[in-house]
Amino acid sequence: MRVRTLAVVTAAALAVAGLVAPAAVAAPSGLSDDFNGDGYRDLAIGTPKASGGTVTVLFGSASGVSPARSVNITQNTPGVPGTSESVDQFGENVTGGDVDGDGYADLIIGAPHERITGSANGAVTIVWGGAKPFTRGGAMLTAPSADAHLFGQSTSFTDLDGDGTGNLVVVGSNTFWSYDDGNPTQGGALAPTAKFLPEDVQLDGVVAGHFSSTDGSDYVLHGRRNNDHSVAPYVGLLRGGPGDIGSSYAVLAEGDPSATEWAAAVAAGDINGDGFDDLVTGNRAAGQGGSFTVRYGRAAGLPAQGTTYTQDSAGVPGTDEAYDNFGAAVAVGDATGDGYADIAVGATYEEVDGRRSVGNVVFLKGSAAGLTTSGARSVHQATSGVPGAAEAGDHFGSSLRLRDIDGNGRADLAVGAFGEDVVPNGYDDGAAWVLRGAATGLTTTDATAFNATDFGYPVVEGRKFAAVFAR
Repeated sequence: MRVRTLAVVTAAALAVAGLVAPAAVAAPSGLSDDFNGDGYRDLAIGTPKASGGTVTVLFGSASGVSPARSVNITQNTPGVPGTSESVDQFGENVTGGDVDGDGYADLIIGAPHERITGSANGAVTIVWGGAKPFTRGGAMLTAPSADAHLFGQSTSFTDLDGDGTGNLVVVGSNTFWSYDDGNPTQGGALAPTAKFLPEDVQLDGVVAGHFSSTDGSDYVLHGRRNNDHSVAPYVGLLRGGPGDIGSSYAVLAEGDPSATEWAAAVAAGDINGDGFDDLVTGNRAAGQGGSFTVRYGRAAGLPAQGTTYTQDSAGVPGTDEAYDNFGAAVAVGDATGDGYADIAVGATYEEVDGRRSVGNVVFLKGSAAGLTTSGARSVHQATSGVPGAAEAGDHFGSSLRLRDIDGNGRADLAVGAFGEDVVPNGYDDGAAWVLRGAATGLTTTDATAFNATDFGYPVVEGRKFAAVFAR
């Protein structure tokens, strides 16, 4: 990866010296991903294939993020429960929220293949935030029942029942669990009142949002359904609010081009500014080169049908070509600061300058009328200002996140490329980029890039650094 080498402070040095991000000078911000309470969102990166899995947190600031302000967390980090083992997939999903009620966001990490003696596989680890984050250790939650296989496949921390207090939600392969108000380490997991998932559904993830007028959050559950020896994408909507959880559930899509079967390809945000979150799902296998679908939230909830876009849709950059994998990853956030959420879509096998599978990200803006193609653009490693070089097999855009990390009111785009080769001997070691948000959309001015070596990790073939960004 041809980028500038940055100063590095390794996780070990941070732990020993206590040199985490600057201590908060005011009350905690309350942001779900501000782990040190300084008012800036932080960027958490999961790399589940790396020797049992790692999570790297870069602390936000007015100047963005840098490996010099970061912490590496594994199950071998002092105070973190468990032991790092090759099959755990620690960091398969990452989110945040104030779990213990102290005002600071805590880091929530899924490890769906954690082996627990006498229990179903899977665990969720909570690492406590604070003015000196991640120095107080953490706690582990394990599968609450024998059938909760792959517990920790995905997590969310939002207000489930509408009482103003966040709840931890955890899904397994075919189970949905919630925790009552308060610290989940002090109370057991709650199963839905009504069993709503078909037996042959295998979940990949859960995304929360205010998709309807229901008090609290609704949840989109997505994965695939194994039916009559075939596999079909599957997306369902679980309504939150007070009452019996599980009693209001509907299948949004099953086996059609608007569905998805990949955990990185579902995101939510208010694209048209009407106060309801909208759902974006990518389907990299639809048509020739893939697609994404937008369903607009409303008082009655998400509709079963949405509007689907390909690279042949009017105004969308690019051309719908076989195997582009357009829609392999999606992210939603307000990069322009105009109050309307925008969309980033990854096309991980897009050809660039005659090189195959370089990868590309398409950016489209939100508006009062919904998604617009006005001002749409594509960005890749051959775009001026983007660090690195467009090389075959990079797969730029394999993971995406749109959140404001420099505090200027505009979301910044984090981009992963699992196929980036870090020389020497770093085939598919992976890398990440951050592009700033601007009033006109994304800008490559002051773009940054980093890979695992910038955080003190050795080059490892197949690491796929930045496979996951925290929601």
